Amino acid sequence: MNSNRLLFLSACRCAVVLLISMSLLASPLLAQTPSASDDRVEKLEQRIADLEAMIEQLVEGQQRMQESIVVPGQATTPALRDQAGPVPQAVAGQPTPAKQVQVPDDDNEPDFYWGGYIKVDSIVSDFEDGVVAGNSIGRDFLVPSTIPVGGEGEGAGLDVHARQTRFFFGANHDLDENNTLGAYVEFDFLVTPGGNERVSNSFSPRMRHAYLKWNDWLVGQTWSTYMDVSTLPESLDFIGPAGSTTFMRQPQIRYTNGGLAIALENPETTVSPNGGGGRFETDDGLLPELAMRYRWAGDWGHLQLGGLLRQLAFEDAALGVDDEQTGWGVSLSGKFAVGRDDLRWMVHHGDGMGRYVGLNFANAAVIDNDNELENISSTGAFVAYRHLWNERWRSNAVISYLDVDNPVEFTGMSANQSNWSGQINLLYSPVKPLTLGIEYLMAERELENGLSGRLNRLQLSGKYVF
Repeated sequence: MNSNRLLFLSACRCAVVLLISMSLLASPLLAQTPSASDDRVEKLEQRIADLEAMIEQLVEGQQRMQESIVVPGQATTPALRDQAGPVPQAVAGQPTPAKQVQVPDDDNEPDFYWGGYIKVDSIVSDFEDGVVAGNSIGRDFLVPSTIPVGGEGEGAGLDVHARQTRFFFGANHDLDENNTLGAYVEFDFLVTPGGNERVSNSFSPRMRHAYLKWNDWLVGQTWSTYMDVSTLPESLDFIGPAGSTTFMRQPQIRYTNGGLAIALENPETTVSPNGGGGRFETDDGLLPELAMRYRWAGDWGHLQLGGLLRQLAFEDAALGVDDEQTGWGVSLSGKFAVGRDDLRWMVHHGDGMGRYVGLNFANAAVIDNDNELENISSTGAFVAYRHLWNERWRSNAVISYLDVDNPVEFTGMSANQSNWSGQINLLYSPVKPLTLGIEYLMAERELENGLSGRLNRLQLSGKYVF
């Protein structure tokens, strides 16, 4: 709207200048015309003066409009420039900066913010005990269940991609002193179909977060309330301790009051067939899953206690299965300041946690010999230490482990029994928004029958946050 008005004013100004020019050209001719009178000359001079005054008014109005226009990405006051909105932390555990734009001249309009990063990864992977297809997500980042076991590797391979690149948009809206609204949406390009390395590498975007907030309430898709995102280490790998941490995004309704957060989240049960092999995603749950946490925070860092209570449900007439069980989980996590460094950690245990842990390394339940559900329990932990060498150099060391207690009489001996991983990196930021780094990661997956598979990975990355 403002740009259209500016174009209109510019056109008016040009037209007025043209009229003055024509009048000035016509003035000598009129003066030389025998029929021209002094009255006509005086009227013409008066008209020129009026036109000049009109030009000055138009120019002043145009300048005022230009001053009121907000350029995208530039706040109207220094206090708003580069201000971060209430956005979720990035997977690496670092807050993502945001640019903010304020709509002028209306106190009841929302403030918009945006941001993201461009990240390019060069990954050399050596799967020692088998082959992973080129389009597997296990080639893009660590997914322990994709590590092959019991076979022969084909040596190291190189993958280069920019699929972690991310964009987000949000809004904050202060309606009055008692009501605040907000919204947030975020996309990246991981775990999606699309292009191939042969021609285009054109990958489809995927929705990570999409939610609205009203005061203490959140509705939409974001991190599970059972998670502790801020304990995730700064890793070049997409997640880092993927095999042992709680990790989940899903639709939910959440209420937060101080350190307490409680939510009803989307239900879904993953079940192993009797005898093992494959996976059923039942989608038969009627009750939402209850997730909660309580956080204590201070200058020393934070400590979080999480809890999960869920209904495991599977109904399939063809298989003769119609059963429900109760699953649960507890977690304790924290991030402690150690001078300029920090220590991040998590430990968790549960019965039927399934997809909430280790990127669904184990299922929540298995079908027993009576066509009923038997819960699968698991225990996991990780610890990460970040050391700042100086203002530009830093390193992270991470160790993680997950153990699954399978009822092998039902799951069979080919079920995932455990995984562990370790990684260390060196990161360099010549300027604050830019990070260059190198990371070495080693991971292993083991089955109940004792077969195991090993992954060795070297990763180089460049990341620009905007």
